[in-house]
Amino acid sequence: MRILLVSQMYPGPSDPDLGVFVAELERELARRGHEIERAVLGRRSGGKLRFLSLAREARRKARRFRPDVVYAHFLVPSGLIGALVSKAPLVVTAHGQDVRNVGALPGVRALTRWTLRRASAIVAVSRFLARELETKLPQAGAKISVIDCGVDLERFQPRDQAEARARLGWDGEAPLFLCLGSLTERKNVLRLARAFSRLERGSLVFLGDGPLRGELEDFAGVQVPGRVPHELVPTWLAACDVLCQPSLIEPFGQAPLEAMACARPVVATLLGGPPEFVPAAAGVLVDPVDEDALVRALESALDLPCPNEAGRAAAAAHGISEQVEKIERVLEQAVARRAGG
Repeated sequence: MRILLVSQMYPGPSDPDLGVFVAELERELARRGHEIERAVLGRRSGGKLRFLSLAREARRKARRFRPDVVYAHFLVPSGLIGALVSKAPLVVTAHGQDVRNVGALPGVRALTRWTLRRASAIVAVSRFLARELETKLPQAGAKISVIDCGVDLERFQPRDQAEARARLGWDGEAPLFLCLGSLTERKNVLRLARAFSRLERGSLVFLGDGPLRGELEDFAGVQVPGRVPHELVPTWLAACDVLCQPSLIEPFGQAPLEAMACARPVVATLLGGPPEFVPAAAGVLVDPVDEDALVRALESALDLPCPNEAGRAAAAAHGISEQVEKIERVLEQAVARRAGG
């Protein structure tokens, strides 16, 4: 197939960690023999005007490339742009914030409704997100398939912990708790830091950046290296004892899945996608606003095996090759339906 990929998140020179999951899906589709052209944004900066540049690029490439199908990530604006620039069938993936914006931001409900009416198929990255989208826009229900972004089981695999720590030059106090992601209120990082401080042992490392970085740096035992190159993430996961992502809500939970693929136990939120793939033998699910429960979850996670083979086995069911095969079928069906009239 000739696939036009449209995404408002994609790794770029200034933001190499932006939308890495989109790039990985693209590479796997290309490996399977599909011809792909992309119109993407590889930066966080630029405000809303950057979406205008994305629309212009998508329109130009759609006219030149003449795709069989448009594959967009995020309902609005990427899905909307994909629907406007090409008459090819549209498949659009909902990731989370795009669904939360429906009803929360003026005009987004109408734009999303129009985009979904135009779409041949909709992909949601979790059953939780699919239910949320269908609740807000019931007409989407018949078009939704649940397919997550998967995990590269070769990049994220069990490795020796001591070697990983030596490579990173990390010699802090064990056990090492690790949190990956933006340092924002939704990621619940301050509550995590407070819960960790009550353990009075070990280290907590936040890999990421955001408005709460300064406050996190004031906690004893907490380290905030900031963003790191994506290729170092598997090494950090191998180095840790527990991966923590007690977000207030998590539409899927890519970081816990990657940690499980590395055979590391996890602490993850009860609210969102993690309950769909984190078994009790691999991690602890926690009410994110209950700080006492979060303290207990950190302690309980340390009692789980590390390396954690149950986590690796559960992650294997979400390998990127299997997930892309499902996406490929959705794309092919969209093209076939259009060809059939």
